[in-house]
Amino acid sequence: MLAQLEQRFPTDRLSRTSLRGLLRRGHASVRVCEQDNVLAGNAVVLYRRGSAIARLYSLVVHPDYLRRGIGRMLLAAAEAASVDHGCRELRLEVRPDNLPAIQLYRKAGYVVTDKIGKFYEDGTDALRMSKRLGPVTGAPAGRSRRQRPAPAAPGATA
Repeated sequence: MLAQLEQRFPTDRLSRTSLRGLLRRGHASVRVCEQDNVLAGNAVVLYRRGSAIARLYSLVVHPDYLRRGIGRMLLAAAEAASVDHGCRELRLEVRPDNLPAIQLYRKAGYVVTDKIGKFYEDGTDALRMSKRLGPVTGAPAGRSRRQRPAPAAPGATA
């Protein structure tokens, strides 16, 4: 299902092999939103052992489900997963011409920290954005630092 959603986009999509590898290695978490028995969107977050920085690798919303708050919900779920994983910051890359995504990230508190030349497969640059996440204390990276689990976002599953 994840690969089918990726195929709806002409460039910069994750292949079935890449998705399978991310899921098998265990250094990633995937949050999905399903509506009307359709995969309406997903978010993939990557983690590095010993790092307090997570990376939002992909956030995709099905074109038929845009402007319904799914991107905002998936971003919040990705942030919560990152905090649960012991991370204090979430970073991402976004195309400079993807204004709806940039607006979503800015509204959620992300700031542009860098510009990366020729980042995407078509040679387009990327903006790197990041956000400091909620307070965390004491537990080593990779273990939950929250006192109690956050409630699941409506429609989000792991």
